[in-house]
Amino acid sequence: MGNCFSTSSVSTAEISPLDLAVKPPLAVVASPAAAAQTHLPAPPTRLPIPPPSAKETTATATATSTVTVKLYGPSNSLTTSYLRFALLHKRVNLRFVPSEDQKPTIQIGSEKTSGTQDALLRYIEEKFPEPRLMIWKFNLEGFDEATPPVVKTIWLQHRSMTWHVERMLRWSEDLAARGGRRAVDPSVGTPKMEIRKFAKSYTQLQEMMLEHAQMEERILFPVLESVDRGMCKSASAEHGRELPLMNGIKEYIKSIAVMDSGICSEELFSLASRFKSLQMMCKAHFEEEEKELLPMVEAAEMGKEKQKKLMNQGLEVMRGTHTNVFDFLLQGLTPQEAMQYLDLLMNFADPDLISSFMCQRDIVD
Repeated sequence: MGNCFSTSSVSTAEISPLDLAVKPPLAVVASPAAAAQTHLPAPPTRLPIPPPSAKETTATATATSTVTVKLYGPSNSLTTSYLRFALLHKRVNLRFVPSEDQKPTIQIGSEKTSGTQDALLRYIEEKFPEPRLMIWKFNLEGFDEATPPVVKTIWLQHRSMTWHVERMLRWSEDLAARGGRRAVDPSVGTPKMEIRKFAKSYTQLQEMMLEHAQMEERILFPVLESVDRGMCKSASAEHGRELPLMNGIKEYIKSIAVMDSGICSEELFSLASRFKSLQMMCKAHFEEEEKELLPMVEAAEMGKEKQKKLMNQGLEVMRGTHTNVFDFLLQGLTPQEAMQYLDLLMNFADPDLISSFMCQRDIVD
């Protein structure tokens, strides 16, 4: 996910899994120096678009079609929000029109279609085939409907965090190769502006990773303890080993931000090296959990109600992530994975809880 890139004129920091799903990669970036010359396709400013505001709002993604799609429905409806996420992945010109009709309606040209959430999702897939959204529904990495939703959720969060760590590594290598000088992509701005954007992106990643770790300690480990106390004790001792490195990276980025551009080349190479270490640690950590710990959670043989309870407890612990950096989390997933994540929320989470981050935020340009 995100390992092969097509040629474009934007920063190496700006690729997203959606770009690879929409336009197949053409070239491979083999090194930071090559990364400085071979640039990546720009994703939409926000992926997916935030849910509807209280008034009519227009939002345009980087469209692969000149067709304008209108979506009518209640602004506080989870179904409406779900369909807006799906439409944004299609990169159409999307216009949301709040209405009191509880049944969402999609209008393309003069054609209007209403129906259930699943019926409208199938309609969207038929009208805009790429990228496909339903390929992996309920079939991720061998998981089936018997797999506890909290296990699927953790696996998808691992996917997102892995991609974002790799993106930050590529970005830091690109910065080091350029010696802190201006990026090829004018939208990045001055070197100082780019470092501020880099710092903001890392802050979002760190928030998600810290809350994810807290969720596992509070929700996952008690389940493991009931199955195998020895394994739980070993996992607890190893958990959080990335924290000192993560905090060190944060402080290092702060020190680079106050330096004059063009004189921090050595520091930028050191930063890239730290991100490489973080990437390796996270990869080993996630693989270990997925190989040893998550199967033990499945072996706990929890009933449906217990599974739902764990799912909601996990979301409560990660409320900050889902409120503040929900878009960021989904940006690290392919379109199919992102829709699977939304399916898990829609099918197993408390509606009042997920409404707080799917339906109640204004659109930000």
